[in-house]
Amino acid sequence: MLLIQYIDVHHTRRVGILDQDRITAIDGFATTLALAQHAIDSGSALEQLARDHAGSATESYAAVLAAGRLLAPIDHPDPAHCYVTGTGLTHLGSADTRDAMHKKIGGAVEALSDSMKMFRMGVEGGKPQSGEAGVQPEWFYKGDGSIVRTTGATIPMPAFALDGGEEPEIAGLYLVGPDGAPCRVGYAIGNEFSDHVTERQNYLYLAHSKLRNCAVGPALLVGELPAHVAGTSRIIGVDGAVRWEKPFLSGEQNMSHTIANLEHHHFKYPLFQRPGDVHIHFFGTATLSFADNISVQSGEAFEIEAPVFGPPLRNQLSVLDAAPVKVKTL
Repeated sequence: MLLIQYIDVHHTRRVGILDQDRITAIDGFATTLALAQHAIDSGSALEQLARDHAGSATESYAAVLAAGRLLAPIDHPDPAHCYVTGTGLTHLGSADTRDAMHKKIGGAVEALSDSMKMFRMGVEGGKPQSGEAGVQPEWFYKGDGSIVRTTGATIPMPAFALDGGEEPEIAGLYLVGPDGAPCRVGYAIGNEFSDHVTERQNYLYLAHSKLRNCAVGPALLVGELPAHVAGTSRIIGVDGAVRWEKPFLSGEQNMSHTIANLEHHHFKYPLFQRPGDVHIHFFGTATLSFADNISVQSGEAFEIEAPVFGPPLRNQLSVLDAAPVKVKTL
């Protein structure tokens, strides 16, 4: 099942079931958050709860998108209570990429870069037995709910950024229950969006490179993630033509970590067990246009799609005006 959030023709916020181009509104719940909270409180399965409350009102997805009425698949009324985070060095990539990567991480550990050591650790210990904790992944903070964009929205890049490049990833979407237990609401396709030039200068700049906007959606996939997810990432030029295109792979079959291990190492911190908080956590990727020496320009667009997640995620890049910051003394 795919769920989306949108504004209907009566200017009312809704959550609905997406099937091809048809959106069926869910009665009694205005948001994904409210639906998920009720599922937790009632002990109901989210998919069944959505089906039980499916109403008669329907709309065209294409019409909602064209009118700019589409929302991100999950959010929080207070953006500060939505954490956006991620993990890196988690994906094995294509067969050629895997072969090259295994050659890079072979031999003496001391000869490897810190990044390759981290990747090797994941390959060797990122898929523990059920109930056990595996090796920790690379982890980073991106921001709060205010940085999340939906499909059709512009992704703004700071004027001080050295690059604005896509990262086609799957994100886990979560709500922390009243007992502090994290509950996975579902998954969504996402563009994690980073400054790869800044990161390449020195890996200690990773934190700086990740403090950027991102995009998620348009739909939320309820249930378990397929072991193999195949999609396509594109850069669309200002003339509307495809400037760069490449397939990407995700799902545990194509990862060095299990989803459970990534979730454990995020939610093991009490800070991330606060009841009522929403979490959007990116699981990583092995496919970047930056790796093919593509520099995305303002006005060009990112397009990321994978059939299991329904419609594609598409966002145009823009550059913000420079805004010098000066701290005042009180």
